[in-house]
Amino acid sequence: MQQEALQEIRDASTLDALQAVKTRYVGKSGLVTRELGSLGKLPPEERKARGAEINAIRQAIDTALTERESVLKREALDQKLASEAIDVTLPGLPLPAGGLHPISRVYDDLIAIYQRMGYEVAEGPEVEDEHYNFEALNIPWYHPARDLQDTFWLEESSTGLNGPSEPGAAPAPSVPRLLRTHTSNMQIRYMIDHEPPLKMVSRGKVYRYEATDATHESMFHQLEGLVVGPNISMSDLKGTIAEMARGLYGPSAKVRFQPSYYPFVEPGADFAVYWDNPRGESKWLELGGCGMVHPNVFKAVDDLREQAGKERVYEGMTGFAFGLGPERIAMLKYKIPDIRYFYANDPRVLGQFRGELG
Repeated sequence: MQQEALQEIRDASTLDALQAVKTRYVGKSGLVTRELGSLGKLPPEERKARGAEINAIRQAIDTALTERESVLKREALDQKLASEAIDVTLPGLPLPAGGLHPISRVYDDLIAIYQRMGYEVAEGPEVEDEHYNFEALNIPWYHPARDLQDTFWLEESSTGLNGPSEPGAAPAPSVPRLLRTHTSNMQIRYMIDHEPPLKMVSRGKVYRYEATDATHESMFHQLEGLVVGPNISMSDLKGTIAEMARGLYGPSAKVRFQPSYYPFVEPGADFAVYWDNPRGESKWLELGGCGMVHPNVFKAVDDLREQAGKERVYEGMTGFAFGLGPERIAMLKYKIPDIRYFYANDPRVLGQFRGELG
């Protein structure tokens, strides 16, 4: 029996087969267990010797079972590890990659062009005082742009928009605030902190209270530029716009100026670029507005500098400013028919630009 049991244990190739051998010999109804149960039928003088013999057989079987179980478990673990092993020589799995938003890409192109011309990049607050957004830019109180139908004005809180007052002090006067309607507010803020000569561009979101359609949104982006120094002229402005156009559309791009009115420049103009579009057509594309900085703007800046304890340095200076919208450039460059697609977070739209803009 012992020899047969040990042979079956050696032949067991799985843990289930080994369990069957264990049950057959040392289970509750196993062969060895039954032999131990029959000891009571033997004469007393034979019982001791027979019991020692059966216990030796059981111990040998138990030892063989333990050793074989250890071997089978190790083999099973090796097989499992082998099946789960990673072949480091295989190429990695491709993961979905993001890409730059079309607006960000156009911004980067524009900023790179102006940085090559020595411009500094500045950014400022989207929530603005009406003085920086309107009055300092020569936009008087009666100008249509300040009407409720054009501007997102902010409501005053119980503590005032300037924050809570000190205990016992009179409430601080509230300053009317709004979501900025253009990035021109950065012209004022930048000139307060810097002295001429200077060259800067600012970028960011602006807000207009208007109906949305395929070409209009209540939130969009602008790029604003400002140059101030002695003897700056319209020819400097036109050369700057022409250099931007060549950077965007190639060396053959041409620029056209048409007279226009903006409160913060005089004279003012709209500028357009003549370019070859992706459909193979050559046409004029209106990009933005520009002009020579109005003297009233320089006076307002010097007044604010004087209030801050700084020297008046801008009256008598000359300069030009310009602004344009990157959405229009991106819509034409990437053939996007509706401005609302830029902000809908639709992966079917934005996912098309991973490879091109990544």
